[in-house]
Amino acid sequence: MLIDMDMRLRVRSRALMCLLLLALLGTVTTAAASPRTADPATAAATATATKAAPTSASTAAAAARWGDRRLDEVTFLTTHNAFTNYEDSRWSSVNQSESVRAQLDNGVRGLSLDTHWYERSTWLCIISFGSDCYPSDVYLCHGDCKTFAGATYALPRQTFHGTMQTVVDFLAAHPQEVVTVFLEDYVGADQLQASLGRVRGLQDMVFRPDEWGVRRQGWPKVADLVTSGKRLLIFSDRSDREHLGVMYDKSWTVSNFWSLGDLGNDLSCVSRWSDVPLDRQEPGFRRLFTMSHHRNVPTVLTAALDNGAKLRGRIAGQCRSATGGRDPNFVSVDFHRLSDGSGHTPASIVAELNARP
Repeated sequence: MLIDMDMRLRVRSRALMCLLLLALLGTVTTAAASPRTADPATAAATATATKAAPTSASTAAAAARWGDRRLDEVTFLTTHNAFTNYEDSRWSSVNQSESVRAQLDNGVRGLSLDTHWYERSTWLCIISFGSDCYPSDVYLCHGDCKTFAGATYALPRQTFHGTMQTVVDFLAAHPQEVVTVFLEDYVGADQLQASLGRVRGLQDMVFRPDEWGVRRQGWPKVADLVTSGKRLLIFSDRSDREHLGVMYDKSWTVSNFWSLGDLGNDLSCVSRWSDVPLDRQEPGFRRLFTMSHHRNVPTVLTAALDNGAKLRGRIAGQCRSATGGRDPNFVSVDFHRLSDGSGHTPASIVAELNARP
């Protein structure tokens, strides 16, 4: 009995040794078949390039979605002061009723934002009983970031990089879409750069017109932007930040004067800049046309009156003739979901413009 037990133990020990040797041989074979990349940075770049490379399926989807239209041949619904809304912060006076993310989810593809620098204030922290102890940063304010809570700024304070992260996250979740951000810009280029640098994934999506030769060749097809992944355009009213991928709007766009007047009866379509007429012609290049359609002071009632038949008629009448027969590329309104009951809404008007041959 003892001899049999000893034999069985020896057999099991030999079997275990064999299994161990086979496992070691398998590890060596696998390592030989899959050598490590010597440079981790090269491996990361290769992985990124592989991820970004368009597939035939994505190219076909982009062509089906956008056809052959160039960027200057499509129209995008745009929200004026997109950040002043009832959902992202506690504003007492707003231009939109829903959050920036909800605006994007509901078809908005252009957002206007006001960037301001806020220097941390111990005084505000104390008198607010600790509710306004925010760090120095670039925030979205409608005027001075310290003056009137709810009017010139709102709590919680809205960081610029946080809102841009919302935009980038939306684009990541919707690979066929293009979004444009317009900045009324009151910060330094270095402050803006630092804020943009905190937005994960932004640099992979920013469209740079110099890299596409837009001045020489015109705007690319929207489908090409989609397949390349460069689906985020950023404009600023400051000229010293194009090295950041932020375009100076006066160099790349034409724009009408922003206000309909207090009574909403100024329907003329005149240039915002006296030296850049709406019908400006340049060899091989056509500027994008941003059309503003809102009053000095936004209200739900006046936006409803302005956003339907009046908007449609102004585009077809005053603005189309003022620009030499072209349609706007961006239609900017307050309270974009509201209309006058005519059957025309900002979204349906944009869809109608995009359906024009």
